[in-house]
Amino acid sequence: MNNFTFYSPTEFVFGKDTEKQVGTLCKKYGAKNVLVVYGGGSAKKSGLLDRVLAALHAEGLRTVEMGGVRPNPTDGKVYEGIEIVRHEDLDFILAVGGGSVIDTAKAIAAGVKYDGDFWDFFIQKAKVTGALPVATVLTIPAAGSEGSGNSVITKEATLQKLGMKHPMVLRPKFSIMNPELTFTLPAWQTASGIADMIAHILERYLSNSEDVMIGDRLGEGAIMAIIDAAGRVMENPSDYGARANIMWSGMIAHNDTCSAGREEDWSTHAMEHELSALYDVTHGAGLAVMFPAFLTYMAEHNPKKVAQFAMRVFSVPASSSDVSALPLEEQKAVALEGARSLRKFFKDVLHLPVTLPELGIPSPDFDTLVRKLHENKGETFGCYYPLTPAVTREIFEIAMK
Repeated sequence: MNNFTFYSPTEFVFGKDTEKQVGTLCKKYGAKNVLVVYGGGSAKKSGLLDRVLAALHAEGLRTVEMGGVRPNPTDGKVYEGIEIVRHEDLDFILAVGGGSVIDTAKAIAAGVKYDGDFWDFFIQKAKVTGALPVATVLTIPAAGSEGSGNSVITKEATLQKLGMKHPMVLRPKFSIMNPELTFTLPAWQTASGIADMIAHILERYLSNSEDVMIGDRLGEGAIMAIIDAAGRVMENPSDYGARANIMWSGMIAHNDTCSAGREEDWSTHAMEHELSALYDVTHGAGLAVMFPAFLTYMAEHNPKKVAQFAMRVFSVPASSSDVSALPLEEQKAVALEGARSLRKFFKDVLHLPVTLPELGIPSPDFDTLVRKLHENKGETFGCYYPLTPAVTREIFEIAMK
């Protein structure tokens, strides 16, 4: 196990009607003038935004609203939010929505405290050292941004979808998590969110770090719980217990609990980010295509952790319960079956696309995808296996069928 620092100060307020506490909580964390960030209108239509604003005003807090954040959030809304905060002299940011809204709020919070272009944080030209406090009212379990110090934004001019990670500064002060707010989510959003949280765990799980048994078991158990709850929630969207487990799993998947002491990968996310940037696909759906393709490639080239995942999560039979005792060829066969099992879950239970044509990309521009991927990540990247342009192209090609 590697050395690590784990810092997770977010206060989670979980359960029915918890959004009613938002005013008290904002005041508790020093808010006086609040930017309320939300998305495309569902928060308004459902009445949630009105309830949130009423709770804030009841505590004497001044509010300014900024709506219109869309999936695969872009830099334009970040620049707009920074200008609003500075012009209105706001001191707190509340995100009402899912990962796109929360990530936008975090980028605004960091950008307000910086004299240069906030995009400097995403191209690693500058490091976030200060930010306005951020809090969340979560409506879409998926990204886990309600418990992480991460943010992912797309720069429209260059079609770069990049992330930053600053857990010491950007973790929310509090996150309100009411599973009832997710009852009316479309099946597509629910399924895409589930794929995203499984991918977040796998990006940590696929690691060559030694002696990380606790992280492995936490990740495996969380994925098994997600799979169980997913089947229930796809059958009955108003199953509170299933929704509650899905919502909490999304946070656990991305708050670094499963990654302490290990090297993380994030190769598959990097490849999917290029799909999202170029074709504007739903992030979780893109991951449902790319992760089975990635695991299929790794079954041949670095099968050990993929085989362990297959055995423990999908009960793929093997001649020994100890993956290290398996002959290499058996490891490869077990790993390949694990990739097939994950793909089958995405397709049969979540009803998500599992190939690029099914995702609506029948003729991908592989040259552009690979070129931009390696411009952003380097000629060779990846912690689980070194990814060169030839390798990433092959993985994209696997995702075609």
